Amino acid sequence: MIVRFLGILGLAWAFGFAVFMLLLPKPLDGFTSDAIVVPTGGAGRIDRGIALLRDHQAKRMLVTGVAPGVRPIDLALEYRTSPALFACCIDLGADAVDTRSNAEETAQWVRVHKYRSVRLVTSDWHVARARMELAAALDKNVVILGDGVQGTPRLGTLINEYNKLILRRIALWIGYGG
Repeated sequence: MIVRFLGILGLAWAFGFAVFMLLLPKPLDGFTSDAIVVPTGGAGRIDRGIALLRDHQAKRMLVTGVAPGVRPIDLALEYRTSPALFACCIDLGADAVDTRSNAEETAQWVRVHKYRSVRLVTSDWHVARARMELAAALDKNVVILGDGVQGTPRLGTLINEYNKLILRRIALWIGYGG
């Protein structure tokens, strides 16, 4: 009986992982939002956010999870972007250290600016969990658009992210941390 249960659980996990991999989100084109949110941590995320902002796909952008001491001019130079764009339209959040605190920092920023739609720009394999965390932290009437930046993560990274997604979803279902 226990062996069957573990077998079914293993098959369910494998099927879920396959669905997770098949449904990795692509870059979202043709949609505008009030704001763009970019959690730090993956290649191409900030580049994508800046490109969207330049294309007037949103009014303002938050880069959440920035290391303490990083200044807007530092990122403007690193990403070869006008300091004026950072001055007018890009905010840096230095309070977040993980996906959950990125969501909390973002939710506070969204409330201050009274935004109703947010484009979440993150690695394709990270969108599902980051979006789930953000949805748990935000008011229910805020629309969250997932915008996946294609990456080349290792299999171990993908398995780890899928497991975190499952565990966090269970935690939110039972009312822990949401």
